[in-house]
Amino acid sequence: MSGSSLDGLDIAYCEFSIENGQWSFNVIDTDVVVYPDEWIQEIKGLPVSSAMSLWQSHTALGHYFAAQVNAFIARHSLQGKVDLVASHGHTIFHFPDKKMTTQIGDGSAIAAVTDLPVVCDFRSGDIADGGQGTPIVPIGDRLLFADYRFCLNIGGIANISCKTGEPRGIVAFDICAANQVLNSLANRLGKEYDDGGKLAAQGTVHTGLLQKLNELDFYRYDYPKSLDNGYSRELILPLIETFDISINDKLRTYTEHIAAQIAAHIKAIAVKESLNFGSAEKMLATGGGAFNTFLIERMQQLADIEVIVPAEELVKFKEAIVIALMGVLRLRNEVNVLKSVTGAKKDSVAGAVYRP
Repeated sequence: MSGSSLDGLDIAYCEFSIENGQWSFNVIDTDVVVYPDEWIQEIKGLPVSSAMSLWQSHTALGHYFAAQVNAFIARHSLQGKVDLVASHGHTIFHFPDKKMTTQIGDGSAIAAVTDLPVVCDFRSGDIADGGQGTPIVPIGDRLLFADYRFCLNIGGIANISCKTGEPRGIVAFDICAANQVLNSLANRLGKEYDDGGKLAAQGTVHTGLLQKLNELDFYRYDYPKSLDNGYSRELILPLIETFDISINDKLRTYTEHIAAQIAAHIKAIAVKESLNFGSAEKMLATGGGAFNTFLIERMQQLADIEVIVPAEELVKFKEAIVIALMGVLRLRNEVNVLKSVTGAKKDSVAGAVYRP
């Protein structure tokens, strides 16, 4: 899994079992491979690069992914034990309204170099079928994390899923830009990210900026809905820059914005889906933002819901685990992308399969 915050390539070696229709999983080995600076700069520049540069990077990143998979297998002595590689790729463009999405990292290159079956390109089929193509991890929320009404991922973009109470029913969507914005602001203070939200906690909420953020058009749309990675770069950060306040105040205000939007969307789901629940309801929080304790505290206060931050391994690797599950489901020819989440015409068995 390569997420929009570009903090590294998450690799998880997982085993899945199914008994009486109930899936379970075991995570055996994990690594985060930090991207070299040259890859970070190249990927960041691709949205405005030439078509030739985009496709050269697509191929090169596939070979890079494959090299990292081979190194992971050697490092953990997994030779002969791997059935398949499931790769999300790295999203460069995501425009469902134009019926297009682009995740680079050539699956055929991964298959050729690793000599293993590869499943990738999980989003494009759903978009072709009229869906948003995202979020796709709710299939894992339904099959692996059924004990939680809500599952929240706070990565570069924050997204949420909710079991609606209908038989096997679930809805999910993107809420707002999250770590993409917080990390960019922290970078200006010489920090890679706002560790535990300590920088934000030192600031003050600027009510004018908070109001402008909360009035953005995206929040008026009903779900299913999704965000492109360029949203924060092209709209959020320029808006924040129009306010002459300290970086700490900007961090504090945007942290409040994230917490407020998550709380508001939880309440909106409850109304739309006619759900009855109180503060005893639990929400699983994963992704890098789950380590931002100040954000978690504000979110819990505003949403009046118990937020569960699990063990570090699950926080970091939940998306990689679900991508692995999606690859398994694809090879079993079983549904792995849900129309109730994306708004597509039908559930789909998504993913391109490359064999060595």
